[in-house]
Amino acid sequence: MEKLANKLDKLTMFKNRILFLFILLLIGNTINAQETTLEKGKEYTLSGVEVTGKVSFNEQTVITFTGLEIGSKIRIPGEEISLAITKLWKLGLFNDVNFYVKKIEGESIFLELELYELPKLNDIKIKGVKKGKREDIVKETELSKGKIVNDNLLTNTKNYIENKFKKDGYFNTKVTINTLADSTNTKVDMVVFIDKGEKVKISAINFVGNEQLVDKKLKKSFKNTKEKKIYRIFKSSKFVKDKYKEDLESVITKYKEKGYRDARVVSENVVYDKEKNKINIDVNIEEGRKYYFGDIRFLGNTVYSDQALNSILGIKRGEIYNGVMLEKRIADKTSPDAEDVTNLYQNNGYLWSNINPVEVKTENDTIDFEIRITEGPIAYFNNITVKGNDKTNDKVIYRELRTRPGEKWNKDLVIRSVRELGQLGFFDAEAIRPEPVNMDPAAGTVDLDWTVVEKGSSQVELQGGYGAGGFIGTLGLSFNNFSLKNIFNKKAYQPLPMGDGQKMSLRLQASQGFQVYSLSFTEPWLGGKKPISFFTSISHSKQFLYDYRTRNVTSEKSFNISTLTVGYGKRLKVPDDYFSISNSVSFSYYDLNNYNTGLFTFGNGASRNLAFSTTLTRDSRGLDPIFPDRGSNFSVSAKFSLPYSLFNGIDYANLGNKEEYKLRNKTVFPTDSNGNVLPVYVNATGGNTFNFTEGVADQSLVDQERFKWLEFYKVKFSGDWYTKIYKKFVLRTRAEFGFLGAYNSDRGIVPFERFYVGGDGLANYSLDGREVIQLRGYPNNSLSSSNGGTVYNKYSMELRYPITMKQSAKIYAMSFLEAGAAFDNFKTFDPFKVQRAAGVGLRVFMPAFGLLGIDFAHGFDPVPGDTVKSGWQTHFIIGQQF
Repeated sequence: MEKLANKLDKLTMFKNRILFLFILLLIGNTINAQETTLEKGKEYTLSGVEVTGKVSFNEQTVITFTGLEIGSKIRIPGEEISLAITKLWKLGLFNDVNFYVKKIEGESIFLELELYELPKLNDIKIKGVKKGKREDIVKETELSKGKIVNDNLLTNTKNYIENKFKKDGYFNTKVTINTLADSTNTKVDMVVFIDKGEKVKISAINFVGNEQLVDKKLKKSFKNTKEKKIYRIFKSSKFVKDKYKEDLESVITKYKEKGYRDARVVSENVVYDKEKNKINIDVNIEEGRKYYFGDIRFLGNTVYSDQALNSILGIKRGEIYNGVMLEKRIADKTSPDAEDVTNLYQNNGYLWSNINPVEVKTENDTIDFEIRITEGPIAYFNNITVKGNDKTNDKVIYRELRTRPGEKWNKDLVIRSVRELGQLGFFDAEAIRPEPVNMDPAAGTVDLDWTVVEKGSSQVELQGGYGAGGFIGTLGLSFNNFSLKNIFNKKAYQPLPMGDGQKMSLRLQASQGFQVYSLSFTEPWLGGKKPISFFTSISHSKQFLYDYRTRNVTSEKSFNISTLTVGYGKRLKVPDDYFSISNSVSFSYYDLNNYNTGLFTFGNGASRNLAFSTTLTRDSRGLDPIFPDRGSNFSVSAKFSLPYSLFNGIDYANLGNKEEYKLRNKTVFPTDSNGNVLPVYVNATGGNTFNFTEGVADQSLVDQERFKWLEFYKVKFSGDWYTKIYKKFVLRTRAEFGFLGAYNSDRGIVPFERFYVGGDGLANYSLDGREVIQLRGYPNNSLSSSNGGTVYNKYSMELRYPITMKQSAKIYAMSFLEAGAAFDNFKTFDPFKVQRAAGVGLRVFMPAFGLLGIDFAHGFDPVPGDTVKSGWQTHFIIGQQF
């Protein structure tokens, strides 16, 4: 009983304690409730902010986001808290933002900020399309890991993908996006389901109300919206709304070109047939009447006479009204260097000029115009600045600019400067931007800011392959923005001294069968003040005789060529400043050691070639040297040696005669016992074997003397034209001609410097002084005789299309037609007797590696000596820019 009483007492005490604690808790809560009671409109001092919820940022960073400052005065409710909530929502990082009053101590208030961050993208999967498309979508929508996933991202991604496929003709594309959060709700995996559906085609385009222009012409003006036809291969019949609207405008433009100024689209209707998955388009046109040009008056012109302006405008009274032509003659927006009235003023300093054609009278079918001209003051270039060049020295850019401080504003010189900078190859031609700033009409001055984007100007060629009897290794280094003056400056090596615009190239190539070493240097501005270039190169090649039957190389049988070239070039101002001329002197030494191939009549001996070359060029190609879209490039060159036969006293007609040889060499021939000259003997001094038959020397002996010093002349011509024919399509046409001749017919044409036509245009390990001419669709060198041609001609047409012109890589595709041939002499030359070919190709230009390409060509004719056409050939292109 006593124990039970003790237990009851202890239980009673425990209950009393629990009751006491409960009473204290109630009192505490009552006191706390009293302390957090807000007085509306009262101003408090912010004494603390506690950040709770799910947030990865530290507390102080979050408080900084809100703009609230500890110690500042706030009212609750009030604009301070509202503004803080607004700032947090605008960050786009949270999906829930709440403020709570934690406690109030007198005039001080403590807040709790509850935040829940939006989840971040962890992984994305795209289903319903091929791998290439998936990669494009991820890249274009920027769905990278760690990106904040919110409703806006999901909506924009869905709309972008649907519109992307609709532009490709998949009008019924549906996109569903599902997200799956992890256990912490901070990361999200995204799955995108794409249902493209069937491609929607345009069944028919119907025009109503057109009487003057037939349906065929109007449909042709629809450049992007085409009916589905079996024969239509290059242009699909997909429906793209934006492009369709452009085509409607093109229809009205077509009418304006024909004189129907008031033509308009009254209504248009696009009807989708869901069952057939086809679209029908109905366009209702109101043509209006046909108009003609009336009187055209010029007002406000003081610089140029009416007659001068009329010659540019080129429109006469009574001609059919053509609003498009009138607009282009005033200001052609499609061509920045067009010959129009606006450029006439812009190229003579009138930067602020304004030319505005106004219809002043319409009587019956005739429209009178006033060309109202506000000439404004003459503008002069003031400050010229350049930015964006981190490697290239300012002087290299400034010397190419034709916009000089103090000179008149000239739009043509601005465009020309863009071209000159692009031709350097140091900058992205598409990103060169001249921007007029600080234009002051009162002072008549304008500053010009040039922005450039540098690209990799150095190229590395490192490759290996199999050919010419074994493994071939190649190392090529080309530094197109070199600085020779800093070659001993250790600080300038990053990794090489760069920035002065000079060019240095080094190339090494070797295999079991040959070796090639070359070094070249070019200074484009010798002295730094005038565009006079200096260039020099030295090369040495050694080729060993290769037996194609045994596949063995004989190192004792070799052919060596050593060449040194020095020259200079100069830009000309007459006939115009697109012309340039270059001159050079070269010396080549050909050394043959038991090298009997049939190309030469002697396998031992040496030839020397001292030649002078001159080249006249006119280059007006467009801004980008890799993919010019307009302009031309013409070149005429001549290379010739001294006419040795005029003064060396050798009778080349009788060069092999014993008496001539004896006279020329002051040689006493050995005789037999009867006094007859031995037909074959060994020269005791030189160790050479001389073979005379019936008084005539061996042909190899004759040719060694004939070609001791090469005597020849060579003339070449090439012409390139570039024309933009439709949107981005560029047509390149080219013609070439070459002729190798001799001063003295008795001496004959030299065995070197000849033309070898056919193939990819590469030397292909035949290092014998030949000139290789590319003609795709045929095996290498197959269109010339074994000794090479002395005359060749070639014609080609290429239709090019740029796939991408980005700085990292420029890629364009092409289709081409080619024809050409080589001839042994001018008597057999026929410019129309050619081998023909056609094909397609691809070019890739990367700054670090140069130009690479591949061509698939079909030769329609047999090679000389064969009866079967050449057929399909594959050509790989390295470094050639054709």
